[in-house]
Amino acid sequence: MTAETENPAAAYEADDPHAPPHNIEAEQALLGAMLYDNEVYQRVGDWLKADHFYDPLHARIYESASQLIIGGSLADAVVLKSRFERDPGMAEIGGAVYLADLMREAPEPASATEYGRLIYDLALRRELIRFGEGVSHNALDSIDSVPATSVLEEAERGLFALAETGGTQRTLRPFHEALEESLKMASAAYQRGGGLSGISTGLKSLDAKLGGLHRSDLIILAGRPSMGKTSLATNIAFSVARAYAAEETSDGQRKTTEGGVVAFFSLEMSSEQLATRLIADYTGISSYHIRQGKIDGAQYEDIKDAVSEINSIPLFIDDTGGISIGALTARARRLKRREGLDCIIVDYLQLVTGSSRTDNRVQEISEVTQSLKALAKELNVPVIALSQLSRQVEQREDKKPQLSDLRESGSIEQDADVVMFVYRESYYLERQEPKEGTEQYLAWEDEMREIRNQADVIIGKQRHGPIGSVKVAFDPERTKFSDLALPDRGGFD
Repeated sequence: MTAETENPAAAYEADDPHAPPHNIEAEQALLGAMLYDNEVYQRVGDWLKADHFYDPLHARIYESASQLIIGGSLADAVVLKSRFERDPGMAEIGGAVYLADLMREAPEPASATEYGRLIYDLALRRELIRFGEGVSHNALDSIDSVPATSVLEEAERGLFALAETGGTQRTLRPFHEALEESLKMASAAYQRGGGLSGISTGLKSLDAKLGGLHRSDLIILAGRPSMGKTSLATNIAFSVARAYAAEETSDGQRKTTEGGVVAFFSLEMSSEQLATRLIADYTGISSYHIRQGKIDGAQYEDIKDAVSEINSIPLFIDDTGGISIGALTARARRLKRREGLDCIIVDYLQLVTGSSRTDNRVQEISEVTQSLKALAKELNVPVIALSQLSRQVEQREDKKPQLSDLRESGSIEQDADVVMFVYRESYYLERQEPKEGTEQYLAWEDEMREIRNQADVIIGKQRHGPIGSVKVAFDPERTKFSDLALPDRGGFD
């Protein structure tokens, strides 16, 4: 099927040096091999989509054959004939006999993957050409109205999307693709024994409530100062990164199977301070003693060993103070493209600046939360954003936080998929210490002993499940959260 007289579809391939990159013969070869041996689809179906075909008729044939194969049915020229008898594109090239021609001239199935890669590569080149033309147009058309940095951020967003999808972007997604993704999520939860469909936080009690950290979710972790927001976020980041495991897919990509690559944007603490907390978490040595140098020789050797052992975990820290939401999203996309990315943590929300200049703080926070939610969906990762609570908590007798306590709460509560609060009753009780030696002091001491190393993680909003509260253990010396050891079950392993 190389001569134009033998190949009706060759009429599509005009001898035009300015035509976008394409190869009709490669598309015919791939389709013929797939119709001849449906197993070919299993080798290319994960990454080759109908959008990647240059010829619209070939795209329709590939889509129809794919649906049949996914459904467990045979896809060959005979089965597809009824679907394409009235197809106008098929009629133009002689009718459904074209399907039989594809099968008759099919190459060896073993070579089909190479044809698929060529189709994919050419589709990517066509999209790059369109993308470059669009960037050029935007840069010239908006000189007087839009800052160059905004054009650059938009270009980087589009380039990342192109790098991730590798083909033309679609505004509407077939329902069967969404069903496949839903089935994969349910399968992951089932294979874990009904426990998790998302990434484990490292706290079994919290995972039981959340089902893990779900991709594309914006999770707000809020609390008053000194409640342990950063500590909990750091514990989660460390747990996710330590559990990281990946495998190579059929198209040579790396797929995370456990844990994940974590980006931690620390706008308040330096990377060295965060690293010290992680060492304390790992070794059990007080972070305060590490900072003050109040350690002995054996502890110093433990710290050196810890650094060696956790040195390679995929945790990336950006401690730029006052980072803009535009810069944050650009750096996250870049990390996703270069190293992979499975979870983003932002500490904390109110320190991120908006891209537009405004004196309206509520509008600025609204832009930040909307952008973080959009980033979670775009990169398909959970985004955990820490948030301060308003001082009105301190004015109530019951200090347990509520959704209404969120600062600039309207947009935060609305955009979040999950809102969690960290609450330590001991923090407030400690400041009510009675005079030593009194009956009140003895009662206070007993109560402090009971709750000193406990904390509540209150789930105030959750789109995927129930709200409620989870009791966890908190070690202030190591700034570490962990599961409580339950007497009737002997604790968690």
